[in-house]
Amino acid sequence: MSETVNTDTPKDDSDSTTTINGSAVNGKLEDLKRPRHVSGGVEEIIDPFCNPEKPQRISFHDVTSAAFLIRGGVERTPCPKSTSSELYGMELYLKKDFLQFTGSFKERGARYALLSLTEEQKKKGVISASLGNHAQALSYHGWKLNIPVTVVMPKAATIMKIQKCRSFKARVIVDGNDMGEAKSLAMRMSREEGLLYVNGYDHPHIMAGQGTIGLEILEQVPDPDAVVVPVGGGGLIAGIATAVKALSPKTKIIGVESEKCASFTRALENNGPIHTPIKNTLADGLAVPKVGYNAYATAKPLIDRMVVVKEEWIAVAILRLVEEEKCVVEGAGGAGLAAILAGHLDELKGKKVVVLLCGGNIDTTVFGRCLERGLAAVGRLVKFNVEVSDRPGGINDLCALLYRVGVSIKDIMHERAWLRDIYTVEVKVVCETVDWSHSMELKNELKKFYAKVQFSDVPLALTTEVES
Repeated sequence: MSETVNTDTPKDDSDSTTTINGSAVNGKLEDLKRPRHVSGGVEEIIDPFCNPEKPQRISFHDVTSAAFLIRGGVERTPCPKSTSSELYGMELYLKKDFLQFTGSFKERGARYALLSLTEEQKKKGVISASLGNHAQALSYHGWKLNIPVTVVMPKAATIMKIQKCRSFKARVIVDGNDMGEAKSLAMRMSREEGLLYVNGYDHPHIMAGQGTIGLEILEQVPDPDAVVVPVGGGGLIAGIATAVKALSPKTKIIGVESEKCASFTRALENNGPIHTPIKNTLADGLAVPKVGYNAYATAKPLIDRMVVVKEEWIAVAILRLVEEEKCVVEGAGGAGLAAILAGHLDELKGKKVVVLLCGGNIDTTVFGRCLERGLAAVGRLVKFNVEVSDRPGGINDLCALLYRVGVSIKDIMHERAWLRDIYTVEVKVVCETVDWSHSMELKNELKKFYAKVQFSDVPLALTTEVES
């Protein structure tokens, strides 16, 4: 049985801060940002619901309570069998939680956390820091439940996600160079204004709400051999593992992280949450520098395995899901399938596996880059340089050869200035092929007619296969 969570926020005797359109007046937003230690670092305020000294573990009862409260308020998302199950060599099911109204699983925990507030707290409202998905979910359900919501978003947050939160009537403050600074400001505002801070991955109610995905999975796919879950701050896998292990102890819980933000893997190595340097990643929804203390305490005894995948495989997963399943997901949403594509879960071949597609909020520009990177990773988008005659018709002959081989030219440019032979021109071509063997056919055909042909490296996603 989990500990009882009190959602009352300690009262502060200081004057309350009046706010207009997200800016603090009298109390001054700037003053909230100023407190610092003598060392020069920003003052840290501990979240009472995420105390490292007393981590709270959620129970199966917490998850079922969440399921009862949020039913009718969030979508019961489908979990169909993948159209490419035979290709992957396993009975693969895809839990499509990116089909929630705001595009991610975060709605479950957000709604449960809001419904669990006291009447007094519902009037005061809540606050949180988020790059996007949690902010949108909290804003949307706060709007639907008539509970005031304030979200602090770092400057790196996309304009689209900022505007979405504002469209849900939330007070949005864009400040902080990263999530750490945004959270510090949100925590200080929480103390000054008497708002409840809702951690997006470590609050007990958030974890319990996310665990309802596990209940749905077991209803839709009885007795799965494994459930593959993307891992960021740890709240999602903690909730799902709690639900699944209670009803189906033999089902394996497998977590997946990007190599650019493997904070849970490092926590396991450290035997506790530890700060992990984060690099830019396609799976920005998983980029949490330190996993939650509650999430870690809950998930550690329930997780069977953690897997770390390369960025290229996440790009390939996004591409595969678009082409084969007609699903548009963000990097975090594709991480689970990426682990299968990379060959990290070959022991699951022939078994019944559920992969969670947890989010679909991907920026259109980033989406385009992901598709191109995925094509390049599997050898379907290739780049080569070739020296051709600079006489009239030289480039035309090259294009005719490409046409005969059956490739599609995506980009082409020629260079004269940096060649020793003034009668030749270097042509740089980016083209799309059917697969890597088709690219090799193109390479061999070019070498028959041209002396100098240089191809880009073997795609990372095929390196092991080619070397073997």
